[in-house]
This record gives sequence, structure tokens and C-alpha cells, in this order.
Amino acid sequence: MRTLGDLIQRVRAAYLEMPGLEMKAEHVQHLCGIERTICQMVLDSLLDEKLLCAKADGYYARLTTNHDSHSAKADVRTAARSKTP
Repeated sequence: MRTLGDLIQRVRAAYLEMPGLEMKAEHVQHLCGIERTICQMVLDSLLDEKLLCAKADGYYARLTTNHDSHSAKADVRTAARSKTP
């Protein structure tokens, strides 16, 4: 049985080995052979550590200094600010 830490490390390694990699949650589920809830925990962990960002089209990509996407949390705050006059 794999631990959550093992799964996080597996997904982290995939993104570090392939810099342009973009996957939807369904792809990560298939890669790791895990259920949706566990997959989301893995992705949330990698978002929190700022390795990944969630794009508007549902893909998760590696966060880099010249990447124009932001983490899901940042997108919510940015959208709220842009609506104020």
C-alpha cells in the first residue's frame, strides 16, 4: 500500500522530470491508480508547496517564475479584486 507521501513524491517527480508537463486530475488519477479524493489531496499538497499551479482550463502545470498561471487560491483573490471599482 502506498502512502500519501509516496503518491505526492511520485507526482512531484513526474513534474520535475518533464518541465512542460500539464495534466488534469483525471490524468494524475490514471498515472497513480488512485481515487479522485486521494488525487485531489495530492494535487492540493503540490499547490500548497507552490510546485504546481491550477490553470483555468483544469490542467495542473509546474509553477515557474515566468509562468503566467497562478495557484487556484491566487486566482480567486485576483478575480475578486478585479471586480471592485
